[in-house]
Amino acid sequence: MATLQNSPSLHRTPVLNSFTKLHKQSTFHCCRKSNSFLVRAEQASATSTCSPSQVAAENIKGFLPVTDKKDGYEFVYPFGWQEVTIEGQDKVFKDVIEPLETASVTLFPTVKQDIKEFGSPQQVAETLIKKVLSPPTQKTKLIEAVEHDIDGKTYYTFEFIAKAPNFTRHALSTVAIGNGNFYTLTTGANERRWDKMKDKLHTIVDSFKLFKVYD
Repeated sequence: MATLQNSPSLHRTPVLNSFTKLHKQSTFHCCRKSNSFLVRAEQASATSTCSPSQVAAENIKGFLPVTDKKDGYEFVYPFGWQEVTIEGQDKVFKDVIEPLETASVTLFPTVKQDIKEFGSPQQVAETLIKKVLSPPTQKTKLIEAVEHDIDGKTYYTFEFIAKAPNFTRHALSTVAIGNGNFYTLTTGANERRWDKMKDKLHTIVDSFKLFKVYD
């Protein structure tokens, strides 16, 4: 089994409790999605299926595409990362040597139709960083938050740092709303490896895209 020691995805301050607080403070409507702690040392490409837009993603050198047709999203991750299963995360990929190098997707039901309904990119980023994406014991700093559109859908993408006593993680997140869900993709690396990894991490968040799920 791949080790999850020091993995940021193991932040087990309950996601549900965090979003309950968000609901009270910022009208986030959501619930927890349950997963197991079992680790699967398998490549997602073995179980993923391709969509038309994913064909182009397959041409990104050094990356593998993944599409979740059930939940309606797709992105790419670096070749060599392994898929693991962690409670509260819909999908997680990680480097087996560098535990802070991960890409994870979470989704929660929401009655909102657009990410703008939750506020500006800065407001949404600050709330998520402090309440959901980092343990309360870590010191966080928002570096940048921007808005962009893909096929008429609004996405917020932001960069932040989370400092723990024994490491600092430099991370990127992108969030959007679709299919009745609030989606968050977060990726990052140890600060000491940021310069080496930042282009790959930007490729991950830039590849994240939602598509319509039909019953």
